[in-house]
Amino acid sequence: MSGDISEAGRLWGGRFTGKTDPVMEQFNASISYDKRLWKADIQGSQAYVKALEQAGLVSPEERLAIHHGLEKVAIEWSEDRFVLQPSDEDIHTANERRLKELIGSAAGKLHTGRSRNDQVATDMRLWLREQLQILRSFMVQLIQVICTRAQQDIHILMPGYTHLQRAQPIRWSHWLLSYAFMLQRDVQRLDQLMDRVNVLPLGCGALAGNPFNVDRQLLARELNFPAVALNSLDGTSDRDFVAEFLFWASMTSVHLSKWAEDLIIYSTKEFSFVLLADAYSTGSSLMPQKKNPDSLELIRGKSGRMYGRCTSLMMTLKGLPSTYNKDLQEDKEGMFDVCDTMTGVLQVAIGVISTLKVNQEACLAALSPDMLATDLAYFLVNKGVPFREAHSLSGECVALAEKKQCKLSELSVRDFESVSASFDASVTKVWDYENSVEQYRSIGGTSRASVQQQIARLQVWLAEQQNVTAQ
Repeated sequence: MSGDISEAGRLWGGRFTGKTDPVMEQFNASISYDKRLWKADIQGSQAYVKALEQAGLVSPEERLAIHHGLEKVAIEWSEDRFVLQPSDEDIHTANERRLKELIGSAAGKLHTGRSRNDQVATDMRLWLREQLQILRSFMVQLIQVICTRAQQDIHILMPGYTHLQRAQPIRWSHWLLSYAFMLQRDVQRLDQLMDRVNVLPLGCGALAGNPFNVDRQLLARELNFPAVALNSLDGTSDRDFVAEFLFWASMTSVHLSKWAEDLIIYSTKEFSFVLLADAYSTGSSLMPQKKNPDSLELIRGKSGRMYGRCTSLMMTLKGLPSTYNKDLQEDKEGMFDVCDTMTGVLQVAIGVISTLKVNQEACLAALSPDMLATDLAYFLVNKGVPFREAHSLSGECVALAEKKQCKLSELSVRDFESVSASFDASVTKVWDYENSVEQYRSIGGTSRASVQQQIARLQVWLAEQQNVTAQ
């Protein structure tokens, strides 16, 4: 950057007579990344000039000239023809400089009563609001794909795990739907976040408000904000919505990272429960037999990136005094990066689950009679034995099988009767995995009916989301 740039040409330069150090110019500039706000910046300016006209600060002719000039600037951005100049330290400076080149001195009235402080806060909310709708649509699509796969694979049984140890038989669909409900909560959190993003700071000025009787309710209607910031000090400095977005992405990525980790484990040769499509796998540069789940590993790895962005902004905010401080320039790169990262993660996750193959035989082969030890206790409970006693007696059966070096299901009826007189010949019915999962018929259970009920409830919710999207 040239050190010969006139300070008077900057939005803030009238008071300065000396030259800015070129290193400081580069250090201070944000145009390299905040140019992504060009569309929001123009939207905000077009609304603001309407409010200026209503307040009698620009004529109808000047308002039209500014409006049409901004449309030309928008076309240049959209067609990648906008030429940045060394003096364009941020998107606001760049757009206003170009507007002046196109329409002349009338462009200088656009900034009347407005500060870059309320301008950038408005731009960020406009930009993020649009991106949240895109992210929301991907979230809903992912839940829809999960429901489809759950219905398709509802007949497949597999081990359920606690502490990474085989615990009880469950349906594959039951495992899959557990993530659908996590993601549904994430959508609900996203909707709550949207309410707090939808608060307009424009008209707050630098910090004290607007002295020209600009109608902020008009601005809110023009920009489709249901509410305006009620305190100008808070309005210019509030970045809660950015921090909350970064937390939302971090929380959502926790769920997607857990999901990816499960599938990484299930895709190993030792498990072989699932097979990833080639489109979402890579090979080894050395070992030709390997098929690596890189898509899932990257989903897991990207979560750390998003946590870091969230932590970074929180640390920036905690040290600030009230109103605007230049530290807040650090809010945008994290917001952009996390939005891009989450957009990619969700699209890859949709592709992975859409194309995944489940190995029913491997899932079934991983089931073992010892996983039905709890069912033995339930058998005794149904015979009237108190659960604590039944649990202890089931443990004795496990110990007896270990002593005889056989499977639990290979104990004879006489063996079971030697442990408790409550056992009888019908105990052999315990060794049916389908019967085992079907006993969990209560809401949220792993029986076919319960899983179908979970799918049905999610499908009702998904149908409602079509109306949300239409709005």
